[in-house]
Amino acid sequence: MAKNNLTYQRSGVNIKDADKFIKYISVIAKKTKQNKKFNNIGGFGSISNIPKNIKDPKLVASTDGVGTKIEIANHLNKFNTIGIDLVAMCVNDLIVQGARPLLFLDYISINKVNLKKLKSIIRGIVEGCKISNCELAGGETAEMPGTYSEGKFDIAGFSIGVVDKKKLLLKKKIKKNNLIVAIPSNGLHSNGFSLVRYILKRKKINIKKNTFLKKELLKPTKIYVKDVLNLHEKNIINGCANITGGGLKDNIARIIPDGLSAKIDLNKIKIQPIFNWLKNQGVNEKEMLRTFNCGIGFCLIIDKKYLKIIQKTFNKNNKPYVIGKIIKGNIKYLPNGKINW
Repeated sequence: MAKNNLTYQRSGVNIKDADKFIKYISVIAKKTKQNKKFNNIGGFGSISNIPKNIKDPKLVASTDGVGTKIEIANHLNKFNTIGIDLVAMCVNDLIVQGARPLLFLDYISINKVNLKKLKSIIRGIVEGCKISNCELAGGETAEMPGTYSEGKFDIAGFSIGVVDKKKLLLKKKIKKNNLIVAIPSNGLHSNGFSLVRYILKRKKINIKKNTFLKKELLKPTKIYVKDVLNLHEKNIINGCANITGGGLKDNIARIIPDGLSAKIDLNKIKIQPIFNWLKNQGVNEKEMLRTFNCGIGFCLIIDKKYLKIIQKTFNKNNKPYVIGKIIKGNIKYLPNGKINW
């Protein structure tokens, strides 16, 4: 090699392919564009206006990833849904405090730019932004040879939402005798995949040959933005919990005020087949409840007089149902009974 013939490309980084990907994002991101004045893709920072119809706007920020679910995507060579997962994991956290998602940014780190794979991921991100009515305002793609092994990558998301101060969902709004209403998940969402993968490896299960698992394991995380914010506009939600890592117990406990408890009737939980499958592989009920959502993707805490209004808001496949109520006590999570597996 000539003395002065060292290049970035020789080290494993292909700037030309990265530039092609940026151009692709610039085109596809226009489908989510809400602010016509600013062209954010390709700039150093993303610019946006705060909506004028909010009297006392407060910004709410959230960041997350999809964890080891990306290994399932890699194994199945299917990348068009994990972008939806990425958006969902962020925006579903924003609506817990009543915030409407405004902007989303992504970070993709990969051992080598693979345009086909990256385009598939970004199409999922755009779809997630469209579902949650927020703008894909920018992001970063980092080619990192030597950091990731061949074909490996990671993704992370960052989102910003806005809410009027008077509309913030705070713990103090939750009162004794409020109902705890479960909104169904559509499966695993994006939590517990390290345990799932451990089971697959230990039992030597080939998901490529298993039609059920092949379909279930890459179902994208459900985005609850539209329905929850529609209800919030009617001032009938006292609290919310996004059921992610830590399951029902940890996430419900995060929003319960001191002096009150969430009494949950486990018998009422409606589970999907994937959770039955996991239980049958040898995961005990306690571990199921603290690792997986077990069929509940999101919870609302409401006054009981609003239950029928809430149930009418959702379609029949997404019908909310009561799993408990708020009672007095200092233990923030009080389970009762057992799940009917």
